[in-house]
Amino acid sequence: MTDPALIWSYLAEGPLLWLTATLFAYLIGNACFQAAGRQSWANPVLIAVILLAILLGVTGTEYQTYFEGAQFVHFMLGPATVALAMPLYDNLSRVRRAALPMLAGLVVGSSVAVVSALAIARAFGISGPLLASLAPKSTTAPVAIGIAEKIGGQPTLTALLVLLTGIFGAIIVTPLLNLLGVKDWRARGFAVGVAAHGIGTARAFQVNATAGAFSGIGMGLNSVLTAIIAPMVLHLFGG
Repeated sequence: MTDPALIWSYLAEGPLLWLTATLFAYLIGNACFQAAGRQSWANPVLIAVILLAILLGVTGTEYQTYFEGAQFVHFMLGPATVALAMPLYDNLSRVRRAALPMLAGLVVGSSVAVVSALAIARAFGISGPLLASLAPKSTTAPVAIGIAEKIGGQPTLTALLVLLTGIFGAIIVTPLLNLLGVKDWRARGFAVGVAAHGIGTARAFQVNATAGAFSGIGMGLNSVLTAIIAPMVLHLFGG
C-alpha cells in the first residue's frame, strides 16, 4: 500500500485516528493559550475546533466518520457532568450561606438564557425544530442534547449551539465582569457556570479556584432548571 490516498483511506476508518487528532488539536490549542499569556480570546477549545474543522475539510472527511472515532470524548462528558457534584459538596457550607442570592441568580440567569434565545430566533422567523434546538443552548452538552431530543429539536444542532455558547462565554466573561466591577469570585464563577456551562467553567478554574468551584455548581444547577423550564418556555413561543 504505497498510494497516499489509499493509506489515508485506511487510516481514516480507524477510531484511534480521530481520537488522537482531537487530543493533538487540543494540545496545540492549549499551547497557543499558554503562549498568549492565558488570555481569554486564545480559547484552546476554539483553536482545537478550528484546527479539526480545517482537517476535516482538507481531507474531505464527513463529521459522522470523525464522530465515530472521537466519540470516547463525547462519552466522557457524562461522567464529567456527574462529577460536578464534588464542588457542590466541598462548598456546601458556603452555598448554604449564599443560598438565596444563588437561587435568584439561577432562576434569572436560566430564564433569560432560554427566553432571550427563543425571542430573538422568533423575531427572525425561526420556528419548529430549529427553535427547539436553541432552547437548551446554555446548559452542558449531555443534558442539552437530551432536552433537545425530548422537545423536538435537532441534537446535532443543539450540540453546536452549546459549543458556540460556551466558547463565546469563556472569551468574554473575564473582561465583561471586570468592566462591570464584579469582584466576588463566587458571583463571577456562578454567573459563568449558569451562562456558559463546561467551557466557561474550565475558564473559571483557570482564573480562580473559588470561581471554578462555584461555576461548576452553577452549571449543574442550571442543567436541572433548564430541563424544567425549556419545554414550558418553548410552548409559550409556539414551539
